[in-house]
Amino acid sequence: MNRRLFGTDGVRGTANTWPMTADMALRLGAAAGHYFNQGGNNGHRVVIGKDTRRSGYMLETALTAGLTSTGMNVLLLGPVPTPAVGYLTRSMRADLGIMISASHNPACDNGIKFFGPDGFKLSDAAEAEIEQIVAGEVPLAEPASIGRVRRIDDGLGRYVEYAKTTLPRGVRLSGLKVVIDCANGAAYKAAPEVLWELGAEVVAMGVAPDGFNINRDLGSTHPQAAARAVVEQGADLGICLDGDADRVILIDETGQVADGDQIMALLARRWATQGRLSSDTLVATVMSNMGLERFLQRHGLRLERTAVGDRYVVERMRAGGFNLGGEQSGHIVMSDYTTTGDGLIAALQFLLAMAEEGARASTLARQFRPVPQMLRNVRYRPDLQPMDAPSVQHAIRAAEARLNGTGRLLIRKSGTEPLLRVMAEAEDEALLGDIMGGLVAEIEAAL
Repeated sequence: MNRRLFGTDGVRGTANTWPMTADMALRLGAAAGHYFNQGGNNGHRVVIGKDTRRSGYMLETALTAGLTSTGMNVLLLGPVPTPAVGYLTRSMRADLGIMISASHNPACDNGIKFFGPDGFKLSDAAEAEIEQIVAGEVPLAEPASIGRVRRIDDGLGRYVEYAKTTLPRGVRLSGLKVVIDCANGAAYKAAPEVLWELGAEVVAMGVAPDGFNINRDLGSTHPQAAARAVVEQGADLGICLDGDADRVILIDETGQVADGDQIMALLARRWATQGRLSSDTLVATVMSNMGLERFLQRHGLRLERTAVGDRYVVERMRAGGFNLGGEQSGHIVMSDYTTTGDGLIAALQFLLAMAEEGARASTLARQFRPVPQMLRNVRYRPDLQPMDAPSVQHAIRAAEARLNGTGRLLIRKSGTEPLLRVMAEAEDEALLGDIMGGLVAEIEAAL
């Protein structure tokens, strides 16, 4: 069926407007409850986590009403990172996990992400079935079968302890000074606590959420403040998480930013050397830099590309039996440890490399020279289709002809916002700038 509710990462939109209304959340909860209640064998349990947005209270309450109306027993985790929901869904033997978050989006947005009993995000097919249930009449439970609700006070603590176990026993971060930017989001308690308990000296930023300041001038999409703090504090590393902590951007001791491609390159190299990189393969999306692909080839490793979205990376990893993948934006998926992107655990793996190799962050965060890349976002009205305009199609063909196999061009719709993402790569930076400028101008003209 043609999905209208679900994008590349659950359901997302502006709070209190369709589809992020209390009414829709109630219907989604009831539909998901009906879908999972049919085959559930764990007391029909569902765990719900959220980030720090004010609208999370509204959506949490509405989802809970919908779920209990179909017989699901709800366990409320409170503010926890998205990967914690994936972990706790499986750990607590729940039939369903739900995270209320719009990730890196501004505070006015919110979203709902679903996890299956295995801790992995739902497939497109499962989401389509839930959407079909939403469109109809959802069968409700008998009065005696209405679900219960319970708040879980130790969910965050369980995740904190698990995150620490992903480092080898005996490894300490003593002597390392770390700036951690939690973006006033879901990891504002967990991330500083994990780092401190492992022995690091911690400088915490973005740990005072007020319901409206999540991702505001902080976090993985705004690393400038953390970069300044790293230099001013003389820190060894900066860690920038996004609002739900499923992605990470790192900052070396000089204040330079390292994206997900550089982190994946480091982990792929280390894991291959240790004989633990499954099939000598890394899974990444079409957005990852050509420099990463060349780096892997030089080390005798393979890169498999997927559509944009960490869920598609995970699907390919599971299908191929691969254990490392991610996105340039900072989703790093390590299936030996996690079922989804986990910014904190990825950062711990980078700190482990610093400890074991005795290297500075600036050395480890520059594994390859990126091919010059430009990315521009063009906002559009949902009722317009600028990519269908003949002038835009002509401009795309002309740009590809000018690249003549020496670079890449990718134009796609965002799955989470009404944006066209225009990306181009080329060794010739002047050519790159000219191509990008012309393409964006044609798209804007078509709008």
